[in-house]
Amino acid sequence: MMSTPDGRPMSIGTLADRARCKVQTIRYYEQIGLLPPAPRSAGNQRRYGDAVLHRLTFIRHARDFGFSVEAIRELLDMADHPTMPCDEVDALARRHLQEVESRLARLSALRDELARMVALCHGGSVDECRIIEALSDHRLCRQEASHGGASLK
Repeated sequence: MMSTPDGRPMSIGTLADRARCKVQTIRYYEQIGLLPPAPRSAGNQRRYGDAVLHRLTFIRHARDFGFSVEAIRELLDMADHPTMPCDEVDALARRHLQEVESRLARLSALRDELARMVALCHGGSVDECRIIEALSDHRLCRQEASHGGASLK
């Protein structure tokens, strides 16, 4: 568990600094089981080793790539079994890529519709505003069907 330059386990604050995340994030990941419960010092302070720093960095990078907590849980489980084939990892990453591509398509359609609405604005008063009119009447939005009329998550 040697983690600090002087060979002592890290405090939660040191771990947060080294992993570039917040202390609350570490506690949350422990609470939901992505990180193991930390051993405690005699003063009941959490203490962490390099393995937890490595795992936390993995989680942070996976979150940066947009993986859900459940997908990260699956990835960590697979990473904990290094001799298993990586087919499942590949399948999970391919599913996530499809989700990202779908989200990008919806965002592109949304961008195009917003650009169309902005282009229709002639700078008059709000009561003549085509943007307000389009937002008030979904029939005026050409791309609603392509982005599902729902939030883009």
